[in-house]
Amino acid sequence: MSYSVLVCDDSVVARKQVIRCLNGIIDADICQASNGREALEVLAERHIDLLCLDLTMPVLDGIGVLEAIKRQVIETYVVVISADIQDEMKTRVAKLGALEFLEKPVKPESLQATLSKFGIR
Repeated sequence: MSYSVLVCDDSVVARKQVIRCLNGIIDADICQASNGREALEVLAERHIDLLCLDLTMPVLDGIGVLEAIKRQVIETYVVVISADIQDEMKTRVAKLGALEFLEKPVKPESLQATLSKFGIR
């Protein structure tokens, strides 16, 4: 089964690293966004099974994306991948509907464990 995945991060290097991890784990049609506004545009245009989302980005940050997803009732799994690993931030993104919070740079085994936990294989 192929999944539609959106990787949203303002860093090209970070996006490529996440994509490499995903390609080793699941069969996916992967698209990219460099900020939250671009991510919301993609989510409005097509169904995305999984959103890998950074928090600190220009234009619209990850919290803004999570708030919009919740407000607009967009059906997608969200895994936050960020260097901002403060407990308050982890709690905040969980309340906004993120399935998991993974630290940057993401480790393939952490991402695989998270996806398996939620039935994405």
